[in-house]
Amino acid sequence: MKLVKPHLDVGLYVRDTDAALTFWQQKVGAVFDHTLAIRRGVRQHRHDLFGSVLKINNSREPVPENPPTGYRELLVARSDIAEPLSLRDPEGNRVALVPPGHLSVDKIGIRVAVRNLAAHRSFYADVLGLAEERVDGAGAAFRAGDSLILLDESDDAPSDAVIDGYGWRYITFQIHKVDEEHAHALAHGAREGLAPTTLGETARISMIRDPDGNWIELSQRASIVGSITA
Repeated sequence: MKLVKPHLDVGLYVRDTDAALTFWQQKVGAVFDHTLAIRRGVRQHRHDLFGSVLKINNSREPVPENPPTGYRELLVARSDIAEPLSLRDPEGNRVALVPPGHLSVDKIGIRVAVRNLAAHRSFYADVLGLAEERVDGAGAAFRAGDSLILLDESDDAPSDAVIDGYGWRYITFQIHKVDEEHAHALAHGAREGLAPTTLGETARISMIRDPDGNWIELSQRASIVGSITA
């Protein structure tokens, strides 16, 4: 996968937007950028985390109370932190503030609970083309630019995660050509979540799913790559 931005983006859905924004901005240090209407009734509050985008989504209509996905914890490296500090946002979503280099996290990392570590190692290496790193404290780890994906085998990982629900729901890769990368992923074993589609003049996106059904957005964003033609 050819990344156009060396940072992984992360998306979650919340019930109480004001409480969430206060926590993420004041406790974690996320820097508010702008709010984007991503579809009817859904607003996305975009925040910068060392180049990564934390996408805090809220819906005017209730979101289904589905079980959590395999995305379990966001790790944020901060130079003013001497020891790892485990936190939960107002809705229980896990975040850890860590000193740079802890678990090899230099900027942000995302912990993912998986049912079958071997299957996910193959997915991240062969489908997404990410480089594996050895990290003590994780079953496996893959580098996406300066972001890190940490995999841990767990009996309570989902077997068919859905994107609708509260909490951590998806991750995003910013790439050059969505259609090409989407086709490559499907040809190498990924499941399709959403066929490539254009969102106005903002981006062309698609969704693929890992072996446990966790959702991964592929984004060809106009503000980064210029053209969003297929």
